[in-house]
Amino acid sequence: MISTGNIDTPKEKPEKLKKLLRHILADYALVTVFNTICAVVVTYVINVHGDFFENWVFSMCIGTIAMLVVDGTRFTFWGDRRLPGPTLIGLIVLAVPIAYFLGTFFAIKILNLPTQDVLNNQLNHATGMLIFITLVSLFVCWFFWSRSELSELRAQAEVEKAKSSAVEKQAMQAQLQLLQAQIEPHMLFNTLANLQGLIAVDPARAQHMLDQLIHYMRATLSSARADKTTLMHEFDLMQAYLELMSVRMGARLTYTLQLPEELNRVAVPPMLLQPLLENAIKHGLESKIEGGHIDVTAAQKNGELILSITDTGLGLEATTHAHYLKHGTQVGLANVRERLQVLYGDRAEFKLSPNVPVGAIAQLTMPLSS
Repeated sequence: MISTGNIDTPKEKPEKLKKLLRHILADYALVTVFNTICAVVVTYVINVHGDFFENWVFSMCIGTIAMLVVDGTRFTFWGDRRLPGPTLIGLIVLAVPIAYFLGTFFAIKILNLPTQDVLNNQLNHATGMLIFITLVSLFVCWFFWSRSELSELRAQAEVEKAKSSAVEKQAMQAQLQLLQAQIEPHMLFNTLANLQGLIAVDPARAQHMLDQLIHYMRATLSSARADKTTLMHEFDLMQAYLELMSVRMGARLTYTLQLPEELNRVAVPPMLLQPLLENAIKHGLESKIEGGHIDVTAAQKNGELILSITDTGLGLEATTHAHYLKHGTQVGLANVRERLQVLYGDRAEFKLSPNVPVGAIAQLTMPLSS
């Protein structure tokens, strides 16, 4: 069997090549600075024959070849992996003599200098040059080792960051599931309580209400634990819920649902509007003798989704407002706000405002997604 686990794909090869070129350019910039320092030391400290420019050319040739030998060997056999300490030291010890002799040769050719004079001059300063080369080799070993260790620490930090992000995402999903789970029992218990009271006074309506409840629960089963659903499905659920409430309230409750066709497939959190519908009925229409009307609309504007629930109930004036907030935030309004905060942060907004001439408007604004 032929394994292709380590074979680069056509997309990976250009990326690796770009990374290698960026690495070489970065190393070359550092080598240029380092070679310039070496030329200063050789010219003004060791006092090797020749001016600064000549010594700089020698230093650049030697340093560049050393860099190419080290980087080329490392990327060819080890790729991006960190080199073990002994391997790195051995590679630099191998690169130094190769770079010294080849670099000297190329510098002599570039400067058109007599070869014998250059060799004699180097022999005259052999002790100083040997000490200098040894110090340079030690510094290069330390530099490459430190950078390799820093790269590994950065890679570990990225791994830890990715793990932390994954844990945070899991925690967020768990929080959303907990918030969502609070909605269904709340609505179910309210309906069962109403059903219990209706059985004694009107068994036929109680049976019809039970049928509607079963229909609603079946409709919610497919999306009750989903992370996302569509607006079309949410509006279907709201229609089933409003039909259920219509059985209990009769002619006191009327409603309209307005969902533009182009927004049918827009993704939204499941049952996000359900608590707002419950609040509108329980704290707006149910307490009003003549009942009222509920209008649920969806619209888009400037890349945002705007969902509104407008009722003609008691409204938000005076004590009614306090009652609405006191009883509505426990599982309703606070739940909606918290879910929006967890999912969208500052990109989403929930507003509760008076409806003119009477009633209340609950409006959600969030990023438009599909």
